[in-house]
Amino acid sequence: MSDGDSKILEATRRRLTGKQAETVEKLTTSAMTVLAREGFAGMTIRMVAAGAGVGTATAYTYFSSKEHLVAEIFWRRLRTSPSPVSDDPDPEVRVLAELRNIALLVADEPEFSGAVTSALLGRDPDVQHLRLRIGVEIRNRLTGALGPNADSEIVESLELLYAGALVRAGMGYESYSEIAERIERSAKLILR
Repeated sequence: MSDGDSKILEATRRRLTGKQAETVEKLTTSAMTVLAREGFAGMTIRMVAAGAGVGTATAYTYFSSKEHLVAEIFWRRLRTSPSPVSDDPDPEVRVLAELRNIALLVADEPEFSGAVTSALLGRDPDVQHLRLRIGVEIRNRLTGALGPNADSEIVESLELLYAGALVRAGMGYESYSEIAERIERSAKLILR
């Protein structure tokens, strides 16, 4: 296993061995199945563990709560999604591509997208840790898209735009696909 592979297997609580990484993979896969069937409100760690073929105590070894589990799934998806590479000289084009990419990570999965919003608003310390990691990843992507002289106030405004859009979609006002369009229109106003 290369060093890059070990970073992919790193959980929020500890580094994982190969067997532990397999267990986490089973749990995250099971969580998506349970989530689709039961919704976030009905999902429990016990159900996820049963679906993964592991004990509930084993599941809690890796995830402190269902919010932590869902936030981890989103973090892994964000971290492994390629940043849209663009040679376009216009930073607006690059930023819009980045925001659209992030917004559409969960667009085709309504149960998961709502769960992500609920999970990220949780107070679990493991979720707080993931929120920070997710925020840093998004900030780095936006800063990279804006270029070497990125204005920190513009980056912060774009972050607030994304966070507000996530909450709006999570509350059911618009779908994540619709919110991606709204983010694009609003980002254009910020980038003028």
